[in-house]
Amino acid sequence: MLGQNLTKLLRGPATAFYRLRMDGLFGGVAIQHGNNKPKSLHKTRRIWLPNIQKVTVYSAILDKKLKLRMTSRILRTIDKKGGLDNYLLETKDKNIASELGLELKQTLQKALQAK
Repeated sequence: MLGQNLTKLLRGPATAFYRLRMDGLFGGVAIQHGNNKPKSLHKTRRIWLPNIQKVTVYSAILDKKLKLRMTSRILRTIDKKGGLDNYLLETKDKNIASELGLELKQTLQKALQAK
């Protein structure tokens, strides 16, 4: 009994561990959790973290390089769409799903209107 309470106390609240930061482009990917289930059928809890990379990406409309945190999935999508600007302008707001991404999209739209 004491050992279980001690581990909970050392780990802290579970909700703090599963929070997703909104300062990058993640495309709706989040931390997932579940069980490892080996041949012995003894289930143990584990988590799967998204593959987040720190990348420098060029924006042609803003004419500058941006250092962003994004998943490898979003990097492939940016390549497919033809650059960061096209990705942000063509993707729906609900699919961008981050505060930083929506701010970048608004600044790109304002820069396009100013030209």
